[in-house]
Amino acid sequence: MPTSAIDAQDAAAIQAVKEGVVVCDRSHWGRIRVSDDDRIRFLHNQSTNDFQSLKPGQGCDTVMVTSTARTIDLVTAYVLEDAVLLLVSPNRREFIMQWLDRYIFFADKVQLTDVTDETATLSLIGPGSDGIIEKLGAGAIIGQPYSNHIVINDGVIVAVGSGLASPGYTLIVPIAEKQKLWNEILALGAVELSDRAWNALRILEGRPTPDAELTDDYNPLEVGLWQTISFSKGCYIGQETIARLNTYKGVKQNLWGIKLNAPAEIGATITVGEEKVGKLTSYTETADGYFGLGYIRTKAGGVGLQVQVGETIGEIVAVPFVSHEYP
Repeated sequence: MPTSAIDAQDAAAIQAVKEGVVVCDRSHWGRIRVSDDDRIRFLHNQSTNDFQSLKPGQGCDTVMVTSTARTIDLVTAYVLEDAVLLLVSPNRREFIMQWLDRYIFFADKVQLTDVTDETATLSLIGPGSDGIIEKLGAGAIIGQPYSNHIVINDGVIVAVGSGLASPGYTLIVPIAEKQKLWNEILALGAVELSDRAWNALRILEGRPTPDAELTDDYNPLEVGLWQTISFSKGCYIGQETIARLNTYKGVKQNLWGIKLNAPAEIGATITVGEEKVGKLTSYTETADGYFGLGYIRTKAGGVGLQVQVGETIGEIVAVPFVSHEYP
């Protein structure tokens, strides 16, 4: 969902992200288990981050890209003792299963299993997350690096990172344990965050999503996903293009937040004066006004730039999920 209009309940939940803790049911996201002896080497070669440096209990965000480095999906990977669990966007689950399968050759020892239906994903978001994690018996994970994870009672994976820029945790749960855990988290004081409010929050924080910011029109450096890219790991799909863009500082457009003074249409042309400089990719109404995400040509400027978005006036602002600094 690239657009949303929130109600008072959603607005209260988004406020709770800043001051307390919310829980969001992300079970409709895809979960793919990659197993067998060659799983780490295989994933290392199929996406942007360095899997060979990871040990069980660690993880990373990585981008699946085409051979020309166009974005397919932003994926979170958790390295388990006997497999790697991939958390993928809802509208990329089947595609990524098929896409990865295409690159498994006869001699490769790699098994792909879609475990979406037998698992669930819950995200705790906000500064109050630590207190709930402690009470759930996963206090050992508090303060560890992003995507580090532990397994607690009944096979629940508790990982650092909410899926957004706000602090929090992601829990991957056997489906039989989902309702019990959900009720327990609500009883501990978490506020429910709806899918609609999640979408508004991901736009406000700048998390890109497939079919909006992640498409065949953009590469990971334009999106600003520098933290997902290893420039020292060697060959992988799309590596040559990404390395060249970094070496020659060739990023021609960047993803920014846009504060708007009125409603706007997704896909609207962004202009400065008479010049077309970009396109609006996502839009939401919030309790504080109107907000969007869009790509802006680097030569046009960045934070503080005044733009026209269709018939609406906007100002470019930074969003915390992405970065536009060359390493």
